[in-house]
Amino acid sequence: MARAGLPAPASFRRWVEAALHGARRRKPAELSIRIVDADEGRALNRDYRGKDYATNVLSFPADLPPSVALPLIGDLAICAPVVQREAVEQGKVPRDHWAHLTIHGVLHLLGYDHLEDTEAEAMEALETRILAGLGIADPYA
Repeated sequence: MARAGLPAPASFRRWVEAALHGARRRKPAELSIRIVDADEGRALNRDYRGKDYATNVLSFPADLPPSVALPLIGDLAICAPVVQREAVEQGKVPRDHWAHLTIHGVLHLLGYDHLEDTEAEAMEALETRILAGLGIADPYA
């Protein structure tokens, strides 16, 4: 059931599937998405990244032993107030920003990163291509 201001579960599924397809993930994949408030987002970012503020999306890749054959790729925590605030500040359609951050998080779960300039360029290009396939403008333009 969708809550006011939040995308419907079907939208999240569509965005996750687009990210998996765009990253050429052929194996089955499972993940969870938790929508958090600013307090929980801040606590997660502080506890797991050492940064004492709420951020838009956090990715927690699954670290399963090789003997466990599950399609679990990890978990995402998306901070609703941060997503909404950023969309307004950046002049973006909120739904498009939700899509972008969901796709961004899924790509992190698949091993993509943006710590180095070349990694960032590759990840942003992939995000832009996936979003274009959904009819969403380049978020980096």
